[in-house]
Amino acid sequence: MSNRTLTLTDALYDYVLAHSLREHPAQTALREATRGHERASMQISPEQGQFMALLVKLMGARNTIEIGVFTGYSALSVALALPPGGRVLACDISDEYTRVGKPFWQQAGVADKIDLVLGPALDTLDARLKDGEAGLYDFAFIDADKVGYDGYYERCLQLVRVGGLLVFDNTLRNGEVVERALNDDTAALQALNIKLHHDPRIDISFLPISDGLTLALKR
Repeated sequence: MSNRTLTLTDALYDYVLAHSLREHPAQTALREATRGHERASMQISPEQGQFMALLVKLMGARNTIEIGVFTGYSALSVALALPPGGRVLACDISDEYTRVGKPFWQQAGVADKIDLVLGPALDTLDARLKDGEAGLYDFAFIDADKVGYDGYYERCLQLVRVGGLLVFDNTLRNGEVVERALNDDTAALQALNIKLHHDPRIDISFLPISDGLTLALKR
């Protein structure tokens, strides 16, 4: 047994993918289409997408939220895991980025499950709360501007039901969270990590997957 997480070499990482990854062809094609994008590093890793899809299936989730869509790989991964009638409320501000993913959503046959709303996510979430949707969602994935994470968290915590799951990406911030914050994004994540650790409204698990993935289960 091991008392700490194993450091992955490139060869070991390739082994993990080769013995685990089960991508839909549209997922593979979307990753390839994003590979040459100037902001390609914003895309989640395939093993992270598969992990989130498994969580969604384990929960029996039907209604989910995504904040920060980029080219749509994470939304596609979650949508593929949802049952018929399941929905992803996908929030982003960029038509340029999100339009990359739309043909692949169509190719996978899940475009009708993804409700893409372009505009500030806080406005979208506040509108859903005003419409009485508190407690109607099962799962939320937060992967947008880091200084906005706390605001997204507070809204999503209201929108997600008791027993629902919130997932935060980039909570290790390339390792910067253990050092003195040199920018607002790192400072925001440091503050969020402390808040989540001590928040009695949730149970948490902070995982060293990709760039850090924190799971928060609403009590």
